[in-house]
Formats: sequence, structure tokens, C-alpha cells
Amino acid sequence: MSPRGLALLSSVALIALAPALPALAQQADPQETRVDDIVVTGSQVTVPPAYAGGQVATGARVGLFGAMDQMDTPFAFTAFTEELARNQQARSVGDVLQNDPVVRVSKGFGNFQELYVIRGFPVYSDDMTYNGLYGVLPRQFVAAEFLERVEVFRGATAFLNGAAPGGSGVGGAFNLMPKRAGSAPLTRLTAGLEGGGESYLAADVARRFGLNNEYGLRLNLARRDGESSVEGKERELSVIGLGLDRRGDRARFSADFGWQDHRIDAPRPTVTPAGAIPAPPAADSNFAQPWTYTDERQLFGVARGEFDLSDTVSAWAAFGGRQGKEQNVLANPTAQPDGTLSAYRFDNVREDQIISGDIGVRADLTTGSVDHRLVASASTVRSRSGNAYAFSNFAGFASDLYAPVDVAPPTPDFFVGGSLSDPNVTERVENSSIAVADMVSFLDGRLLATVGVRYQSIETRTYDYNTGAFASGYEGDATTPAFALVYKPTEWASLYANYAEALIPGQTAPAVSGGVPVTNAGEVLSPFRGEQAEVGFKYDLGRFGGSVSLFSITLPSAFVEDGVFAANGEQRNQGLEVTWFGEPRDGLRILGGWTFIDAELTRTAGGTLDGKAPIGVPELQFNANVEWDVPSVSGLTVEGRVVHTGEQSANATNTVDLESWTRLDAGVRYGFELQGRPLNLRARVENLTDEDHWVAVGGFPGANYLTLGAPRTLTFSISADF
Repeated sequence: MSPRGLALLSSVALIALAPALPALAQQADPQETRVDDIVVTGSQVTVPPAYAGGQVATGARVGLFGAMDQMDTPFAFTAFTEELARNQQARSVGDVLQNDPVVRVSKGFGNFQELYVIRGFPVYSDDMTYNGLYGVLPRQFVAAEFLERVEVFRGATAFLNGAAPGGSGVGGAFNLMPKRAGSAPLTRLTAGLEGGGESYLAADVARRFGLNNEYGLRLNLARRDGESSVEGKERELSVIGLGLDRRGDRARFSADFGWQDHRIDAPRPTVTPAGAIPAPPAADSNFAQPWTYTDERQLFGVARGEFDLSDTVSAWAAFGGRQGKEQNVLANPTAQPDGTLSAYRFDNVREDQIISGDIGVRADLTTGSVDHRLVASASTVRSRSGNAYAFSNFAGFASDLYAPVDVAPPTPDFFVGGSLSDPNVTERVENSSIAVADMVSFLDGRLLATVGVRYQSIETRTYDYNTGAFASGYEGDATTPAFALVYKPTEWASLYANYAEALIPGQTAPAVSGGVPVTNAGEVLSPFRGEQAEVGFKYDLGRFGGSVSLFSITLPSAFVEDGVFAANGEQRNQGLEVTWFGEPRDGLRILGGWTFIDAELTRTAGGTLDGKAPIGVPELQFNANVEWDVPSVSGLTVEGRVVHTGEQSANATNTVDLESWTRLDAGVRYGFELQGRPLNLRARVENLTDEDHWVAVGGFPGANYLTLGAPRTLTFSISADF
């Protein structure tokens, strides 16, 4: 059966089972709680416990509302756990998100930044939040060793978190939660090998102390070094993560610090097709020039605390920051249909200094038979970025996709901006917002209604690369409302609906378009609003759960019409999502779902692209992951995963398509004791059949660069707890 047929059949089966769900719920045993501390509903510090099977959590940190249970939340989300990431030997956030049927992983425009496409819209890695704060995380790549949870929120969330400072987040948002010390002491050492010889060493140490073990400390160290499964591509990654926390009845606190040093030599670049898409080369081949590299060092941290002023009123405050430096030497090629490549050298450096903060207050009160949860918060993100660049001659050099030719590095002196050794400050950004909300509870908590509004101001200043002099500025503001309902007819079912908006900074009118002067050149448009309407159904049978969601998202786009640059166009993505997760039977864990997206452009310039599909939005996405504990061998687990992505348009006129692709992954792990010490052996193969395929087209709006999928990659590790 085709992946499309399998996806549709699985969804029909789930819907057909709906009448039997109450009976199944009565048969299912509730999951034993995995988290030691008590989670305060609405807490800004603690995290909800894991769900049955340990792969996802029962809830997440829902913006200004804090920790909430899945069934009480009027938005669709999934919170993946550290246990899942560890068992799959995940290297980054992107590896964890390979389990989400709504998300696809791509790369940034002209660099090696992980980029995530959710509901057909991109989210840049620097637009994720870390324990609720924007701007704190490393821009290009976030190592999995830092993370307790990867929380995926689907749909527009500007009301919950504020506008993403990088200008993405229309289709969803990601919050990463740092690791915490549990009640039991932990000393875990891990060693592993991957691909062509990349070695891996890690240590995970956690302790609690104090009179009642109220204080916790968790330290993570990791190092990756060596050649990957892609020929000639070498990685060096060093990670240090330190988490401190205090959990108490009235006061809770956490502080997390991270350092990440990540370098890749000869990273395989993306390829921009010149016309038809060339056939994919061998998945383990590398058409990068050997002198190219990407190197980034990031120091970051966030502290968050909350205090219960009374039994019904709590206040919180958070503060964080990041100091980062990136340096790249790149040569991303353009490819002819026959595989002939043309590229030029591009060097750039970037230095970032960012501070981010969030304060708020939450109050619970009752008026008659109605309960209220009132929340007010204020947040800000301020950044200062220094940049410089240098290009070689744009005439470039030739190579071949299937038989790469190494060339001497060209001199990057053709087009230069700033000093690579001492870049000027080129941009300052300040995003500030104030939000208020009321979550009203009726019918003994079975009906929840939420209404809220967030006022957001965005200020951007740019400066000349060479002189550092002020170049241009922009100030804008907008108000984004949200309305949502949750109705729980039974303990195991939850119906929800919401209207929410996304917010991205306005674009600047160009001086010339199509050779014709623009009459409002230099004008900065008001922030764009993405609008979302969604209805859905969630179910939780104690050991098995999931959701069905229908959504529609619209995002304005700007172009020149009659000589004026304005928000004239629109992209509309609407679709259906089905997800499932849990451990329906002892030793059998399932995780997956599918997404169908109908995306089209409307009101385009002259109507020439009306009805066309946007670049890089697949119609169908399907994921299924199954784990099975072998009954006859204690401690032995086997698992398999299938990831399918449908066709994607590869140009604006929809005359070129990227073919659909399917990847199979498989793994095995074995846990046992040796002289009283727990040991775990893990082996995993990604791209089991060693398929050669382009896995993504674009990611940056309007771009159609291609990303080649990874080859068959074997990862092996051994962990010991002391």
C-alpha cells in the first residue's frame, strides 16, 4: 500500500474507533507518574509529567499561561521528551522533530541553520524560545544534550509568546525546556560512534540537596568529533549545559546556562536549480569545496522564578541573554539540469548580543459559579548584531554535482561590506509587548473560554556595514487578539476551537521594481498579521491519546502594484492533521500521524500566480514510529520509523515539482545490569534503504534551494549509570 493510502487508512480507522473509545478508556490503566516533583498548573518553572510510554508529555508550557495539561489547552501541541531523544540518539532539535508529522526540517537560506517548516510556514531556529524566552538560543543549531522537552505548538501563537524577533512563526512555535535534576541521583556516561567515524562522548550528572532536596543541579557535557557519513564532511561539537533549580511550595526557581562550540568542515551545501531539478547524487557524496566551513560559538543562559503571593495569586520574572559569534566560508552552487554547477565564494561573520526578559502575574478568583484565571505579562527582547561579508567574483567557478571538482579558494575581494576581523554593529532590534488574558471556567471545569490581547511594538535600526553610521529605522506596533474554547464532554475527550494571529515585522519598500521606480521607496509597512482559525478534537485514554485538527492560516505578502509597494497578496494554508501517541499495551509504544495541506497563493501581482501552490509546501506528510519490548528477552527493544513527504512545488509557476520521498529508520536497544550497574546498548540506522533523494525545497520565502537527504547512517552508543 502507498504511504498516502496507509495514512488515509490509519486516520479512517481512528475515526471509526471513536464510538469505542470510552470502552477502551475503561480498560486502559493510568500511567504511573514519571516526574518526581508536583507540577503546579500554570507554573512558569515546572514541567508536566511524561505520558504513558515516556515519548511525549501530558502537557507543556503554554506561553503566558504557564504549564497546562494537553486536554485543557485550546491549541494543538506535542511535547517530546528527553527519553525519546536519548533512545533515538538525537543530535539536535531537528532530529527530535523528525518524529512530528506536522514538521519538516530544512536549512536556512545560504547557511547551515536548522529550519523547521510547520503547517507549510518556516520557523527559524533563532525564533524558538528557551524556557519561554525569545532570542536566548544559539541561532544555527541546538544540541539535544541541553533539552528536557521539545514543545511543538501548531498554529499562530503571537498572543501566547509575542512576535518572534526573526520574523517567522506563522505556522507554529517551538519552546525548548532545559534539563532538571530528578529526585534520584544520576551519573550517566555515554560513548558512541556514528557514520564515517564520528566519535561521541557525553556525561550527564544530576544531584538534589538541601533539607528536603529542594535544590537541584544537573550538568551535561558532550563532545562529537570526526567524519560524518557524508564523504569529507567533518564535525567538531562541544557542549556544556548547567541547570540549577529550587522547587518549593510557594517559591520555585531555575537558572540554566549553556555553551556550544560547533564547527563543520566541508559542509554539504544546498543547491539552487536553474530550471528542471537535477537527479539527486549519491546520498553519501559531497559536492562542497574542501575549504568551506561554518563555525559558531554561543554562550547563553536564562533564569526564571515564581512566587505564590497568596493561595490565589502568583508572580513571575525571567531574564536571559546570549552572546554569540559565527564565521562562515561558503560556496553554495547553482545547478543545471545535467548537474553542472556554478558557485562563488561568500565569507561572513556575525556577532550577537541579546537580552530578553519576561514578567507577569496570575490570579485565580471565583464569581458565583464561574472561575477565572487572570494573567498579565510584559516581555522584551533587545538585540545588537554586528555583521560583515566578502564575495569573490560573481562569475564564479565550475564544478559538477556527480563528479565534484575541487578548486583553489578564490579571493573574496570583489564585493565587500565591513571588516571580517572587526565587524561594525549593523542592526539593533527591540521587541516589547504587554498581554492580558482571562481563562474562564464553567460547568465545573468542563467548559473553558479564553479571551486575551497582546500589544506589540517593534523597533529596528540598521547601520552601514563600512562606516557604522545610521542607515534606516523602523517603528511599528500592532495588537493581536486571541479567542478560544475548550469543551470536555467526558474525562477522555476534549473539543476545542481558537482564533489567533501571528505577527511579523513589516517589509521595506524597494527603490526600484522591474526597472521602474517605486513611489513609496523606503517606506516600512505595518507589521503583517497571519490569521488562524482552528477546530479540533483531543482524546486521552490514559495510555493512548491523540488529536484531530482542522486549520486555516492566511499570511499577507507584499509586492509592487501601480508603482506602490504594499501588502497586496496573500498565502492561505488550510489542512487536516491527525496525531497519535502512547503505550496502548505494555511494551508497545506508538507515535505518529499525518498532515494534509492545501496551500495556495491569492491576490498575486496581476493575478498571474493566483491559485498556485507556494514553493516547498508538501500536500501530504506522514510519520509512524513503533517501539516494541521483546517479551522473550528482558531489556530488548526494537523500533522502526517511516517518514513520508509528498510532492513539493519547486518554482513559483508550479511547472517544476520535487518528487515525494519516503525514508525508513530502524533501531534496537538492550538494557541490562553489569555488577549492579545499569548499562544500555543502542544501535540505530537512519535511511535504512540508503535512498538518494532531495528532501526539501526552499524554506526561506520565495527561495527554491534543494537539500539532499542524509545517506544510510549507523549510530551506536553505550551508556552506563553509576
